[in-house]
Amino acid sequence: MLCSLLFVLCVFEDIMGMTLAEKILARASGRSSVRAGDYVVAEIDLAMIHEGMRGVYPILKEAGIKKIWAPDKVVSLIDHWVPAPTVEAAVHHQTVRKAVEEYGIRHAYGEKAGICHQVLPEKGHVIPGDLIVGTDSHTVTYGAFGAAATGIGYSEMAYVLATGKLWFRVPETIQFKMEGNLASGVMSKDLLLYIAGRYSAEVAQYKAIEFNGSTARQMSIDSRMTMSNMSVELGAKFGFFEPDEKVADFLRGRAKKAYSPIRPDPDAIHESVHRVDASTLEPQVAFPHNIDNVRPISRAGRVKIDQAFIGSCTNGRIEDLRIAAQILKGRKVHPQVR
Repeated sequence: MLCSLLFVLCVFEDIMGMTLAEKILARASGRSSVRAGDYVVAEIDLAMIHEGMRGVYPILKEAGIKKIWAPDKVVSLIDHWVPAPTVEAAVHHQTVRKAVEEYGIRHAYGEKAGICHQVLPEKGHVIPGDLIVGTDSHTVTYGAFGAAATGIGYSEMAYVLATGKLWFRVPETIQFKMEGNLASGVMSKDLLLYIAGRYSAEVAQYKAIEFNGSTARQMSIDSRMTMSNMSVELGAKFGFFEPDEKVADFLRGRAKKAYSPIRPDPDAIHESVHRVDASTLEPQVAFPHNIDNVRPISRAGRVKIDQAFIGSCTNGRIEDLRIAAQILKGRKVHPQVR
């Protein structure tokens, strides 16, 4: 009787739906299904390395690695110190170039290409359903295209370059169902900051996030990339938007390979579901010293600033620059503001 019950439970688990994270990790590990909490060894579809090569290259050399697993599945960039502000940074750039040549990395972009998390999608390296790792915590940006993307450390990246594989614990998935139209002047970053302020910066520690709902569907690719990028600030392993026609339009003529988008199953089990009425939000401000110390603009008060920065990997896309230009049009930067 007990054996029969266990068999039924196993069969039931096999036919239950899967989240986006579970589907991608199952496919990458050659399994028909996985569940949150499982440990898998998964094959990596793409590895991104920026100046982090300075820490990866010595590990490869010490281990005697003469060839990497797949030079055509590695993207190398220089984007964090441009132009090199110190001699030390210039030496790091030399290390990147040396590694690219020595290991025959085929997709290498220099200082003029731009921010890594913008370059990879624009150049067609980010594919829905792929498993992507990078030496930068904001690699989660690529979840805007339905890819499972996450940042890893130098030793992990060295292992990936040597073997093409990495182990993962399949994360639980939480959903943020966002409904309603954003008010004028309210952006996707305001929505993410609101989530951080309401649910804390710990809400998604080693979990996958699925952003969905009518608000998500209305968002531009640029806006989705902002939210996926910042999902790591909530502790997330992955930060997904479901790939739709907007993603297909963006990748048309760019994608490096053919693909079939992977989507979560309607009956997938989520650890929690949080509903957000996006139509009620006003612009949000994160105050020092934590990202979840958030106040709406009506409670921010008048704060004197010394410096403003536009162009980060979170908000450095054409959409952001156009918004900034619209705000600044006909005005001048205050003489005491850099």
